[in-house]
Amino acid sequence: MSDTTQALIGEAVYQNRRWSFDTVSDRVFARLFRGLVYPQIWEDPVCDMAALDLTAEDDIVCIASGGCNVMSYLTASPASVTAVDLSPWHVELNRLKLLAAQVLPDHAAFYDIFGHADRPGNEALFDRYILRRLDPEARAFWQGRHGIVRRKALFSRGFHRYGVLGSFLGAVHLVTRLAGVRWDGLLTATTLEEQRAFFDAEIAPLYDTRLVRFAARRRASLFGLGIPPAQYDKLAADAGGDVIPVLRERTRKLFCDFPIGENYFAWQAATRAYKPEGDGPVPPYLEPQHFEAVRAAAPRVTVWNRSITDVLAEAPAGSKSVYVLLDAQDWMSDAQLTALWEEITRTARPGARVLFRTGGAADILPGRVPQALLAQWGYDEAASATAFATDRSAIYGGVHLYRKVAA
Repeated sequence: MSDTTQALIGEAVYQNRRWSFDTVSDRVFARLFRGLVYPQIWEDPVCDMAALDLTAEDDIVCIASGGCNVMSYLTASPASVTAVDLSPWHVELNRLKLLAAQVLPDHAAFYDIFGHADRPGNEALFDRYILRRLDPEARAFWQGRHGIVRRKALFSRGFHRYGVLGSFLGAVHLVTRLAGVRWDGLLTATTLEEQRAFFDAEIAPLYDTRLVRFAARRRASLFGLGIPPAQYDKLAADAGGDVIPVLRERTRKLFCDFPIGENYFAWQAATRAYKPEGDGPVPPYLEPQHFEAVRAAAPRVTVWNRSITDVLAEAPAGSKSVYVLLDAQDWMSDAQLTALWEEITRTARPGARVLFRTGGAADILPGRVPQALLAQWGYDEAASATAFATDRSAIYGGVHLYRKVAA
């Protein structure tokens, strides 16, 4: 990883503060972002797209993460998408998905690699259709190694089991296996009542065990979900400083509030994969009816290994209409938030929308972003509430939507 990338990650996570006991965990978290964090992102693009009401006229700027959101936005055929991420791994993964959508022969091949992500023939598909079309740097990346295997081979070995998130879910499965949890009770449920019975009998009691309570109260315990120390504190603040009730409630929402046949986040939590038959819930970009739209729109996406503020600083005034920040603002200082919103406001055209998530329930902008800036935006309380209620990923405390106020 380049020195520039290391500096970007460091600035985002711990603002380059001096070494101290308090910043050790920040620096450990920052180091994780040098590799693959999210094989699948943990934000729901469906509720986001509904809140944003994406159209073919939209020019989108977003955090790339593992690419499920970027690729899913293409189902709306936007005019352009500019995606940014501090993780070089995420940047390469997004670029790979975009190229694969354009060069693979059909949806079945695309789904084999990114949906099943464990088929023995996937590496051959990669070599035949994708590898020779990659630029030299990307080709070297995917030919390089992740541990003892080549990175391209991960797509034939269960790609969703890798990365920081995959490892975290693996640890969760170890704990649940030791506790005798039987996930079939969730995966074969036919009603929400059956899902709630599974949660009450199998999952909720785990939060009363000494092991889970000890682990969950350590900031590093949630690094696997991509939650840095500052965001962990926001989670705990929702329950007076104790993170256990917050985690219990958000896990309950994940497993109980949405039918298992419609929630691929619950499938990932339970199996670290999508439904093996290939007929279960998946992100929109993997659904067969959207494949041609994704293929057609893929050339309109650019992906950068840079901060979103720096990319916006080079964009013309009034050139963007949609901004999707995921939970990136939870990492930011007041100065960073202000710099970001100055560029968002400058580049926003009439009718622009900004959507983001927070680890805690409260909107983090009032009192931290200057009122003169925030006054140019209106908070859409109804759309925010609907987006939060329908967010199947369930891990966040709030989803927030702002709209540009007419001059």
